[in-house]
Amino acid sequence: QAQLVESGGGLVQAGDSLRLSCAASGRTFSSYVMGWFRQAPGKEREIVAGISRTGGSTYYADSVKGRFTISRDNAKNTVYLQMNGLKPEDTAVYYCAARYSSNLATATYEYSYWGQGTQVTVSS
Repeated sequence: QAQLVESGGGLVQAGDSLRLSCAASGRTFSSYVMGWFRQAPGKEREIVAGISRTGGSTYYADSVKGRFTISRDNAKNTVYLQMNGLKPEDTAVYYCAARYSSNLATATYEYSYWGQGTQVTVSS
């Protein structure tokens, strides 16, 4: 069972960068596909990015392609989300999620483990 703790959120201005981190407990981190999701007020939770167990495959939502980069360090049990060129519409609570599978997935129901979320606020 994975326990996930996000960090790195904050208040920034449009155009700034942030790096989110998600630390996972347990010794089988490399067995999990990892994802970053976000939820803005009044909106559904949506996929931002996903990464395969080895890091060899990634997925990005169209809204963040070219600006965000997901990566992982299996030796440190950590997944990252580098966010560049932030926009006010990126404002949301960002969640880290884990899926015990070899396949990338984009739907929330496909992930079994979730962190508590970290707030990202981008001012214009």
